[in-house]
Amino acid sequence: MSERIATEATENFATESTARMSPHGMLFVASNVDAADEADFNQWYDREHVEERARIEGFISAARYEAVQGGPKYLGLYRTGSLSAFTSAAYKAAFRRQTPWSVANLDRMRQPMRRVSEVAASVGQGSGSWLAVLPLAQPEDPLALVDQIAEVGGELSAQAGFVQSYLLMPDAELSQPLPRESLADRQLLPILVIESSAETASALALREAAKRLDALPQQAARYILKWKLFAKELV
Repeated sequence: MSERIATEATENFATESTARMSPHGMLFVASNVDAADEADFNQWYDREHVEERARIEGFISAARYEAVQGGPKYLGLYRTGSLSAFTSAAYKAAFRRQTPWSVANLDRMRQPMRRVSEVAASVGQGSGSWLAVLPLAQPEDPLALVDQIAEVGGELSAQAGFVQSYLLMPDAELSQPLPRESLADRQLLPILVIESSAETASALALREAAKRLDALPQQAARYILKWKLFAKELV
């Protein structure tokens, strides 16, 4: 094999390896809803929105959660193969063809929060029925924070009921605000997410993580899983 061909083969292998190792992306959408609109909002999410998002090319799963501590009350997490899913033609087309039901309920969101993030420092696997969400301070060294979160996740993984933990690092360009999202004090902070199999495990993991990371527990929230849909389940 010539030197040029060998070099090209090495470069192609490196490119393919990087693509395979590219981190997952995640869309994090949280909001409150007026009591009078909750019934229709929940039906829209359950009957239309979750499946609609899960069908977008590049999306892996779509899940709904409801707060049991802190807030906002409703949370949607949408995992993708990579951040490129949020710049794809399929994702843009989904916004161009929104149904009247979607338009109405997106406008019903109160104190909404939309973040498109890279998923980093993942520890564990699977989906837990209990979710802890802990906003963190803006780091001076993002790479050091990723290492720290991986270390914390390793410590938490020894606890009973631990399922998975990961860090969401918001992308400023992709995290466009929702229509009613306030821009006055909007901060794109890193978010630690901890998934557990039991409520007591979730509460304990959140306390331990907040203490270990010198974060403020009062800014955290805990959620219970309502339901989750994987793209591979769709027919």
